[in-house]
Amino acid sequence: MAARAYWQGQIRLALVSIPVQLFPATRSTAKISFNQIHKPSGKRIRYEKVVPGIGPVDSEDIVKGYEVEKGKYVLLTDEEIDEVKLEAKRTIDLIQFVDEDEIDPVYFEKPFYVAPEDDEVAGVAYVVLRDALQKTGKVGLGQLVVRGHSTIVALKPAGKGLMIETLRYADEIQKPDQYFADVPSVKPDKELLTLAEELIRRKAKPFDPKAFKDPYETALREVIEAKLAHRKPEQVEEPQLGAQVIDLMEALKRSVKGGAGASAKGTKEEAPKKAAKGKAKAKAGGNGKGRRAA
Repeated sequence: MAARAYWQGQIRLALVSIPVQLFPATRSTAKISFNQIHKPSGKRIRYEKVVPGIGPVDSEDIVKGYEVEKGKYVLLTDEEIDEVKLEAKRTIDLIQFVDEDEIDPVYFEKPFYVAPEDDEVAGVAYVVLRDALQKTGKVGLGQLVVRGHSTIVALKPAGKGLMIETLRYADEIQKPDQYFADVPSVKPDKELLTLAEELIRRKAKPFDPKAFKDPYETALREVIEAKLAHRKPEQVEEPQLGAQVIDLMEALKRSVKGGAGASAKGTKEEAPKKAAKGKAKAKAGGNGKGRRAA
């Protein structure tokens, strides 16, 4: 069955209109989710809407309320809210073009594929817009209205086609200063920086999303499948964490020399060896003193 479009309309650039459809680029069903179950009966638990001191209430007695202070609400009816909702628009007007790197990644929210309608003229206009964006290195900005709400969108080339990413509004973004207040204002040692840069260069490779797996999700699926098959779950290997960094210079040198695995192994094994060596010296020193005293 063909995928259902999230939105259908047109992208307009000045006097040029291109009929398109938007399709979600991500899947929300990929992750495992749970329901709460009543163990004795095996039935799903349902929730009632209740008012403290009153009990269950009917749906027609429920209205929306905005809390203006603790325990005090401004009540709004569905009709009042609907009057504020924007009229559904079937056009995304591209009103501005910017370099993609001008937009901080924190603003990007959700991606959608943009497909042209099955129309020869629309297809040609679609390709012209795609190629023009590629050659200028720009992304087009506009606004999409869906279900009464307006969202900023950025239109950009994506391989053979186009894609749109919704953007957050400025007041949705928290300023980072409060979180970065404890970052030290120091100039790193030149050798440390050179070693770190070398390590990054050695580990640089083309991005392959298939190289990354969610170990928690994998282990959880194995537990579920094992329960269905009435067997014991197989052990799922977890990614190894690096050893605690004690000497940054030494850790970077070992990482560059033998890779992260060698670095972790060396750091983990060295501590017990040093401890054992230290004990041996202490023991030898103690015996020597004893002999001198005798």
